[in-house]
Amino acid sequence: MSINVEDIKKLRTKTGAGIADCRKALEEAAGDFAKAEEFLKSWGIDKAAKKAGRTVGAGLVETYIHADGRIGAMVEVNCETDFVARTDEFKNLAHELAMQVAAMDPTDVEDLLKQEYIRDSAKNIEELVKETIAKVGENIVIRRFMRFELGE
Repeated sequence: MSINVEDIKKLRTKTGAGIADCRKALEEAAGDFAKAEEFLKSWGIDKAAKKAGRTVGAGLVETYIHADGRIGAMVEVNCETDFVARTDEFKNLAHELAMQVAAMDPTDVEDLLKQEYIRDSAKNIEELVKETIAKVGENIVIRRFMRFELGE
């Protein structure tokens, strides 16, 4: 089956997966866009599992302030290299995690990973992290976080 270049671009834009992976997913799904997304998602989870034991020595600390300065959160997210720590995908993940902490007040990292993602109730935070691992190709770990609320 011949796969249209526009379909590959569309899938790549939506998922952030590589061109070759998008082409392979569309070929295996016989051109079905939804099935191709599912293939990419399952492959990403497999990739994330393989990277889980890698050492994470780089990363960043992200903050988020909400409700007119009444609630704030700070989160440390680690990855393997400074190169990945500077990517938009990694920075966006750190920001989303800080917002999640501010909004949902998790008790610890394990609780945070199990929480429903505030922007997409179809997935939890652990799945969000695994998707980013698949995109950037490195292990990512949420090291710690702190939430502040005025008057607490």
